[in-house]
Amino acid sequence: MKIQVTKQAAAKFLSGYPLVQEEDIQKLPADFPKDWVEFADSSGRFIAYGYLAKQNKGIGWLLSWKEAITAAFFEGIFQEAKEARQSFSYDDNTSAYRLINGEGDGLGGLTVDRYNEFAVFSWYNETIYAYREIIVDSFREVFGEIDGAYEKIRFSGKGLPESQHLFGKEAKEPLLVTENGVTYATYLNEGLMTGIFLDQKEVRSELINGYAVGESVLNMFSYTGAFSVAAAMGGSSETTSVDLAKRSYGKTTEQFEVNQLPLESQRIVVMDVFEYFKYAKRKELTYDCIVLDPPSFARNKKKVFTVAKNYGELIEQSIDILSDKGSIIASTNAANISLGRFKKIVIEALEAKNVSYKIDKIYQLPADFKVNPQFPEGSYLKVLFLSVEK
Repeated sequence: MKIQVTKQAAAKFLSGYPLVQEEDIQKLPADFPKDWVEFADSSGRFIAYGYLAKQNKGIGWLLSWKEAITAAFFEGIFQEAKEARQSFSYDDNTSAYRLINGEGDGLGGLTVDRYNEFAVFSWYNETIYAYREIIVDSFREVFGEIDGAYEKIRFSGKGLPESQHLFGKEAKEPLLVTENGVTYATYLNEGLMTGIFLDQKEVRSELINGYAVGESVLNMFSYTGAFSVAAAMGGSSETTSVDLAKRSYGKTTEQFEVNQLPLESQRIVVMDVFEYFKYAKRKELTYDCIVLDPPSFARNKKKVFTVAKNYGELIEQSIDILSDKGSIIASTNAANISLGRFKKIVIEALEAKNVSYKIDKIYQLPADFKVNPQFPEGSYLKVLFLSVEK
């Protein structure tokens, strides 16, 4: 099928922009085809091959500006991605990293992560999932060292489980992976999450290398406590991990145990983060370093959290329980918030509290999370290391 796009869309697509939006299409088909489609300008001239799909952002992706989409095309994508990550494959201290970062590697709608000798495929729409056989076969041609794989279904697929075994051997539970020399317990077939967010490896590396040595660390929205473990391995005096999910207690305990870290110096609290701020202030608790890494959107019985509206509150409430000279690691994965806007949100909150501050370091996605330079929205991670003096 040939899909004609608007004049404005043709210009951005020809420059390499990969995401298709509804307003880009001159005449949207009643039903999205499950076949690859040819995108063309208003004169019918070829632009690229790609596909249409119902998904969280946009309505499809452009994949190839030259060759047809075949097994050879996918093998080429995988080979190029593998070569770009050679340094990770040679790193004995890190066994978990991203192999395919969606549109960053030319394959919008799919990510693939490596955990030791296993791979985890995440499918983001029904159309790309319909081609899983040819895609997985092409992957195995290139990544023959992968012994087994799992898949996550990140779209509304009728009758499909969130997670399932895909091919080859099955992984142990937990599967112990390493990152910068630290061990993390992961579960490859336990819902959509595995127990660690691989895009934060460089931030954890800062903590492992002593960013908070000798200091008390408060890790908010702690999930399985990966930042807390990294801080403890880097010599922090104590850590406090706070998350609303009940499972966070057992998961975080396990992360400390697999690294032989004494639990006496680690506090794990199952509580709403905003309630914990109030509790800590009431009890006059203070922390030398506070890590803020909330989901981009969250809801509980009392509150809806979005980065744009509520991140400033996190900063302001952190100041209330921060040591006189402390640090904040402010992080967001909200793709709709640019680095500039995120800095503005954080700085406005700091200035509202009348404190002195300095942005010491800024981190975005690590090298294995490859970004298409024509698609800046793909660089979703923003992390600010802040020194604060009250």
